[in-house]
Order: sequence, then C-alpha cells, then structure tokens
Amino acid sequence: MWVFAESFNKNTAPYTSSFFPKEWTLENYKVLFTDRNVLNFPKMFTTTFIIACFTCVISVIFVLSVAYCMSRMRFRVRKTFMNVVLILGMFPSIMAVTAIYFILKAMGLADGNMTIVALILVYSAGTGAGFYVMKGYMDTIPTSLDEAALLDGCTRFQVFYKIIIPICKPMIVYQAIIGFLGPWLDFVMAKVICRTQSNYTVALGLWLMLQKEYIQNWYARFAAAAVVISIPIAILFILMQRFYQESMAGSVKG
Repeated sequence: MWVFAESFNKNTAPYTSSFFPKEWTLENYKVLFTDRNVLNFPKMFTTTFIIACFTCVISVIFVLSVAYCMSRMRFRVRKTFMNVVLILGMFPSIMAVTAIYFILKAMGLADGNMTIVALILVYSAGTGAGFYVMKGYMDTIPTSLDEAALLDGCTRFQVFYKIIIPICKPMIVYQAIIGFLGPWLDFVMAKVICRTQSNYTVALGLWLMLQKEYIQNWYARFAAAAVVISIPIAILFILMQRFYQESMAGSVKG
C-alpha cells in the first residue's frame, strides 16, 4: 500500500514526514517510461520480459520431456542420473555463480547483447531440477493409459503429446509460473553476468535507482517501477489460475 502511494508522490526524495503523499502526481510514471538517458527503464523491462518468456517456455518443455523419460522409460543410468541431480540440488546455487560466469565468458556469452542469451540459458538450466516434482505427478498417472494408446497404434510422442500433457496441465501451470518468476525477480545472477547498464534487468534497475547518485531524484520513481513490475506477475497469476481451474474441472469431468 505504501509503495503504491509513494509512486504518486511529487516529492522524489527518500525522506518524508507522512505515510501518504502530500502532493500527488503521475510524473513519476511518465518519467519512468519516457526517460532514455539516465536509466532507460523501458529497455530494462523489455529485456527482462523477453528473458522471462523464453525461460518459461524452455523450462516447461525441458521439464516435461525429462520427467516423462524418468517416469515412463527404464534405462541403465536412470537411477544414477536422478541421484546425481538430487545430490547437486542439495547445494546452494550461489556456490556455482563464479564457475557459471567463467564458463559463459569462455563461450563468448558474457559480453554485449549475448548476456541475454546467457541469462536465458542459466535460468532455464536452473529450473531443470523441477522435473522431480513433475515426475512425481506423472507417476500417479496409470501406465495402462500409455499401454492402451500404444496398442491402438500411437507412437511414444503421441502418447506424450495427446495423453500425458493434457493430464499434467496443473503441473504445467506451476512450472510456467516458476519459470517466469525466476528471471523476473532474480538479482544475483543478473548482477554477475550483466556488466554494462545497457543490458540490465528490472531487478538491477531497481537496485540502481537506490544508489546514492540516483536516489534523491529516483526514489518515488523506484516505487513506481516496483508497481509496474508487479503487474505482469499479477496478470500471470490470474491467467494461470483460470487455466488451472479449467484443467482441474476437465479432469474431474473426464
């Protein structure tokens, strides 16, 4: 509530004597979207949105595919692979930040516009361990459905696409939300990879607004930016909630 009210404050300095602004204005939002010389928030917003959307799609496809293989197929290194992923997941991701950066630098992805590709790869890989949750859900689906479809002439891909995916819609919603929120809100990995302000994400933009050279003029605009970046999250939750409810209703009818 305070952040929303502060975003309309005519006084852009961080010091205030009242909870609600004494003078209200839309100037903070106007400057936020029209300024191209100081912070260029519109570019940060666009860059982050592109990264989040690509990560969301890639993570959903990857997690679904791996979870299906682990749940339905049996091969020699299956248990070994799952145990390795489980053990690696016990370590905090911050331990790998330095190694990830030098790997990306060696691949030529740590400079210029290639940092966008680097962030997409890092965030997509980071959501990969989510296949454990998806696999657990797929394990509850009777294998008799797969067997019946295979007897009717379906291929493995058709079973996956026409039977498994529709049943897994609730988990797809969950994975899509996780895949979008990760890059949208992350600060640490973006700060390590993005070395120039021209490729900053919205999290870095908010951090930059609170630095001593900007805070006097950008504090209220920081609040406006916080309100703006919450809008896609709210829209995503509303859309995904509706999709989740429809998929659950369909599964009950089925």
